[in-house]
Amino acid sequence: MLPIAQIFRGGARQLILLSAVLVSLNQPAAAAVFQVSDIRVEGLQRIAPGTVFNYLPVQVGDTVGEDVTGGIIRALYKTGFFDDVRVERDGSVLVLWVRERPAIAEIKITGNKDIETEALSNALADIGLKEGRVFNRSVLDRIEQELERQYFARGKYGVLIQSTVSPLERNRVAVNIEVIEGLTARIKQINLIGNQAFTTKDLSKQFKLGPTGWNSFYSKNDQYSKQKLAGDLETLRSFYLDRGYIKFDIKSTQVSISADRKEIYITVVIEEGAPFKISDIKLAGEPSVPAAQLFPLIQLKRGEFFSRKATTESAERISSLLGDEGYAFANVNTVPEIDEDAHEVAVTFFVDSGKRVYVRRVNMKGNTRTRDEVLRREMRQLETAWFSAELVRKSRERLQRLGYFDDVSIETPAVPGSADQVDVDVSVKEKPAGNLAAGIGFSQSQGIILNASVTQNNFLGTGKRVSLALNTSAATRLYQIGYLNPYYTVDGISRGFNLSYRETDFDELIGADYSANVGVAGMNFGLPISDTSRAGLGFRFQYTDFTAGFSEIAQEFVEQNGNTFNDFFLSANYTNDSRDTAIFPTRGGLRNVFAEVSVPGSDLQYYKINYQEQRYVPLTSRFIFSLSGDIAYGDGYGDTDYLPFFENFYAGGPRSVRGWVANSLGPREVGTDDPVGGNLKLAGSVELFAPAPVGGEFEKTLRLGVFLDFGTVWTMDETDLLTSTGFDLGDLRYSTGLSATWLSPVGALSISFAYPLNEEDGDDTQVFQFGFGQTF
Repeated sequence: MLPIAQIFRGGARQLILLSAVLVSLNQPAAAAVFQVSDIRVEGLQRIAPGTVFNYLPVQVGDTVGEDVTGGIIRALYKTGFFDDVRVERDGSVLVLWVRERPAIAEIKITGNKDIETEALSNALADIGLKEGRVFNRSVLDRIEQELERQYFARGKYGVLIQSTVSPLERNRVAVNIEVIEGLTARIKQINLIGNQAFTTKDLSKQFKLGPTGWNSFYSKNDQYSKQKLAGDLETLRSFYLDRGYIKFDIKSTQVSISADRKEIYITVVIEEGAPFKISDIKLAGEPSVPAAQLFPLIQLKRGEFFSRKATTESAERISSLLGDEGYAFANVNTVPEIDEDAHEVAVTFFVDSGKRVYVRRVNMKGNTRTRDEVLRREMRQLETAWFSAELVRKSRERLQRLGYFDDVSIETPAVPGSADQVDVDVSVKEKPAGNLAAGIGFSQSQGIILNASVTQNNFLGTGKRVSLALNTSAATRLYQIGYLNPYYTVDGISRGFNLSYRETDFDELIGADYSANVGVAGMNFGLPISDTSRAGLGFRFQYTDFTAGFSEIAQEFVEQNGNTFNDFFLSANYTNDSRDTAIFPTRGGLRNVFAEVSVPGSDLQYYKINYQEQRYVPLTSRFIFSLSGDIAYGDGYGDTDYLPFFENFYAGGPRSVRGWVANSLGPREVGTDDPVGGNLKLAGSVELFAPAPVGGEFEKTLRLGVFLDFGTVWTMDETDLLTSTGFDLGDLRYSTGLSATWLSPVGALSISFAYPLNEEDGDDTQVFQFGFGQTF
């Protein structure tokens, strides 16, 4: 038997040895450094092992130690595929234990009205929440926050987003997002504090935001937006700076919402300061043009209050003038010198003209079908000439007016290595060269309209126009062939030909019992006067075959003149088109003067003169004021006593005075009460246009209007066959109402609701009028 001390010493050694064995058994297998002979992945369900291997920072044959295992774990967590990752060792085999995150099997969104489900689903997919993808709770949290932000931007501060994640079999989940939108918070009041020079009422007019009013359903001015408020505050700042308050400052802006999240209160604290007057105006620097040319461009006067707007516009005018003179890189800075004691400011315009710039080359890109010469003949900025910003702008406008291109852009990059040369790079996106169209439409005056046309606006890339058209309706049938060469000469003189044959049943058109078949063969020339105006001269032969029917006025005309006529006409016209676009213009105008006369020797001798004017004035960025007028007169001469009645002018209908049946205004035939038109016409319209109160494509294709129409026609020749003759402004008809025009994919749809203001006995009124389709 061993002594106790020896037993203790032997037991201690055994205990130490046992502890070392236990510690070694509890160490991770991967803790020791070893060379990897194989890699095994455990726990995969959907993810392929190859996907895991692609993200591993080690390969077979690498040496693995404690410093490497941490990197393996971080790399696999970073993929976002796994909830848990462990690294172990089985001999020389590296073992990876993983637990996959669940996959999204279904996403359901309910309760959303302001944001469409399809748009919302696409947005969620972009962020990472989509069926089939790995579910990540942090992504769902970000989506909830983004949804709240989107609804806050729409003024719905009571919105509640509730997300539910339900587990499914095969390690999948279903995500349900429930949206409780709540009511839109409205601006209850905007408070301005600190204003003394101007009343709160005057300053409130500078804000687009405001309390709910009668037009808030349209303008949405009562829906708070951080961006809109920032814009209003900048407008307020400009209001003061344009009136001399250079030291104006917005001290603070507070936006608060009521406890029920339905009302918003905005408080703006301002400090006006004192107004400053202009003490002096100076030019400095090295202007390349005489100061006598620059000073008239400065719309400031000594002794007047300082205006930031007038100062900025003056600098822009100087810069524009220098650009037109070839100084493309001119720089004009305004430097105010403020005298706070005297409340005065001296304004110095520092002009740095730089070098005069030449155009090295004009390059054309994108015109795969259109010949270069077709584009170059429209260019007003020429090669080797001084650069002119105005000529570049005019060149772009002329190219856009051709109608051959969907888009025209011009860039003026500097020539590398040269300080005084630029290139003019013109890029165009061509429209289809030809147009084969067939369509159907409906007009209340002509019924169903069928049309077909083959048109080449840019025939073989030459810029010439060739067309063939067919129109048919209950009232008219038209066959037409046309040709136009806009550059018959290099100076821009155009030449065109036209052949047409039209059959018109006036019984279907205006209710009068007669008809006319007219064939025309003509030639016309056009002469450019300016970039927006053009004069024209034409000559045509016209054959008319007239059938009187039971109309007394038609029978009398046939008795006096016969029923077939061969006439030769000379015509002249002048057109000035300064509209920014032909469809839904917002500014500019269209003026057209047309006159024609049958030459002596024709069977019928008469003349007609027509003047039309349209003007568009932008009142705001959304509202457009339009004013249009139409005056026409015709009469006979020589052996023809008066204008042939089938050449009369007509008024009334959707394209004239709305609220009356088309072509029904003016004198009528005694007995039949059929309208016959007149040889004098006066009509016009005053209209306020606004875009649709909806966004998306409708904002560009739908326009609403409020109008006041007026007009009628008179017959100046005395006759017992008509109900009235002679000129009397009291015969004018007036109407007011609402209009809407929609450029639908299949044609233009126009609708009007008109209320006649001075309807007379016997008038044919029509409150609702519409037209659909497009004629050629």
